[in-house]
Parts: sequence; C-alpha cells; structure tokens
Amino acid sequence: MAVPKKKKSKSRSAMHKSHNALKANPAATCGKCGEKKRPHHVCGACGAYGEKAVLVK
Repeated sequence: MAVPKKKKSKSRSAMHKSHNALKANPAATCGKCGEKKRPHHVCGACGAYGEKAVLVK
C-alpha cells in the first residue's frame, strides 16, 4: 500500500487545494422581461424560456 514518506507542508496542501474555490455563477438576462436568470433555465419572473412563454404566471 502506498504511504507518503514525508508530511505535506501547509503551503503544499494549500497549493493543492487552490482549484477547489467556488466560482461565481454566470448570469444571463431574460429576452422578454430583462430580469437576470441562469443560462438555459426558465425565467423566474415571467416564465419564459428564450422568446417563448413556457410557464403561465
């Protein structure tokens, strides 16, 4: 079984975990009402997906 020979320093551990940070979610604007929404999702304000009304609000 593989066992590390030396202890990994705090600096090396931090460098290893540097890519685990959370990224900001991308925001898009709704084509109908102009509200911010997640891309490729139905708009929560007007219920439209793209230019078509999908949900009745």
